[in-house]
Amino acid sequence: MAHTTKYVFVVGGVMSGVGKGIAAASIANIISSRGISVTSLKIDPYVNVDAGTMNPTEHGEVFVLDDGTECDQDMGNYERFLNRDLSGANYMTTGSVYLSLINRERNLEFAGKCVEVVPHVPLEVIDRINKAAKKEKASVAIIEIGGTVGEYQNILFLEAVRMLKIKDPSSVVVVLVSYLPQISTDSEPKTKPTQYAVRTLNSAGVQPDIILARAPYPIDKKRKEKIAFNCNLKEEDIISAPDIKHIYEVPLNFEKDHLSDTIIKKLRLKPRRTNNTPWQSMVRKIHAAKQTITIGIVGKYFDSGSFVLADSYISVIEAVKHAATDQGLSVAIEWLNAQEFEEHPNNLNQLKKYAGIIVPGGFGSRGVEGKIAAIGFCRKNNIPFLGLCYGMQLAVIEFARAVCGLQNAHTTEIDKNTPHPVIDIMPEQKELIAEKKYGATMRLGAYPAIIAPNTIAASAYKKQKVSERHRHRFEVNPQYKELLEKHGLRFSGTSPDGILMEITELPTAQHPFFIATQFHPELKSKPLSPHPLFCAFIKASKQTKNNTRGKQQTASR
Repeated sequence: MAHTTKYVFVVGGVMSGVGKGIAAASIANIISSRGISVTSLKIDPYVNVDAGTMNPTEHGEVFVLDDGTECDQDMGNYERFLNRDLSGANYMTTGSVYLSLINRERNLEFAGKCVEVVPHVPLEVIDRINKAAKKEKASVAIIEIGGTVGEYQNILFLEAVRMLKIKDPSSVVVVLVSYLPQISTDSEPKTKPTQYAVRTLNSAGVQPDIILARAPYPIDKKRKEKIAFNCNLKEEDIISAPDIKHIYEVPLNFEKDHLSDTIIKKLRLKPRRTNNTPWQSMVRKIHAAKQTITIGIVGKYFDSGSFVLADSYISVIEAVKHAATDQGLSVAIEWLNAQEFEEHPNNLNQLKKYAGIIVPGGFGSRGVEGKIAAIGFCRKNNIPFLGLCYGMQLAVIEFARAVCGLQNAHTTEIDKNTPHPVIDIMPEQKELIAEKKYGATMRLGAYPAIIAPNTIAASAYKKQKVSERHRHRFEVNPQYKELLEKHGLRFSGTSPDGILMEITELPTAQHPFFIATQFHPELKSKPLSPHPLFCAFIKASKQTKNNTRGKQQTASR
């Protein structure tokens, strides 16, 4: 029997940043909990072929999938809310769609036909959605269309929605996530912008079936009636989507207005169960946390302000939260600008107030010496430390300089003439750069690592072989491995052939918790399955902070 797919399209109205990604992920979560197989896709309306060449301050974090696809951060939300890994088939951009069409045309796959923007671009989009759904054997594909209704960039994707809707209206549900502004806390949420968003969507030939009413507070019956009347919907099709403290509450919040029932009814599906118990238990655990620990993240992507900063490190933030919840804790995250430590070294003393410090990934020279200084301060002062990707490379540089006595040791990414290139680029990467092939050419996606016994890594993972996601060009130079280990640094995780260093750490006899990874463990962390290294870091941070507090109390007596 031929595979048939139902579609739920999620679009945004009124303004950007309205929460389409979390809404789409939450819809996938609640439909899946009803025993219906689902998959989630993201369509980004930019001409970049993927997200890999964009600065994090431009578009937020670049999320990497197991197959090496560099994509939008919302793919991370989908994986976290579905508690499973997705593939590059679930992601597309305007650039990738056009590139595919052009390649097919060059290969004479259109048999001499005139290839046009309409209908061929929308048809390519539909084909990709169907292939992703078929690959995962999904009955329902939930597709988020990036951008805001009314923008020129996403009109062709809305045309794909229109074409599917004409073919079979009962197979398509369009969800509009629209913002209801409030001029003041005492004023009513204004519905007029949502009405205009619906009319704009109508002008593209698409009528929303459901409206998620985003507002600071839950909307009342009066507002639901007003939106429904003016937007040609029933009152039960208007779902309240208020601001909340924890994003993992959103699926449960939607179910207060019976969103899954509404979607299932419109798509004529037959649910097999209603069971979101593990998710509900996880949310209860978040609320039950009594103790809070503070974690500092030493970053560099501050150019566009703190709001974009959170997007730049979103997977790190969520991984910390997952681990804290697992340990029965609440976590407060504070941002520390690496450049401040370069310009004002005395500010390093403030690191002592944190339960633990994370140095995440990044590229380029800005803030590097500040990060190295922060790592050295953590090493010398027994502050729990977790380094991620660039954070591991800089930890090796700091150790080489301060402990091994390798003056001016560095990475050739920053100093091509360093006398001690403890971090260097892989030979195959040198060839790619020489040919100016930058896009999608790093070491990307999942690679295996072998974990050494009797190490922090082994204690955390509790297995000998793991698979983790990468995104980098530079590696620890194996020529310096023996010297670094002779002075006490241990490489507790390596590639199966032993050539590439995947994890480095200091023995617990020297430091309460000092570990760094060449890969990005945050990309594999999920609320129902927190990453073991983050769990170990949070556990050590809690223990170290409690020990410090106990010593201070004893001294004060």
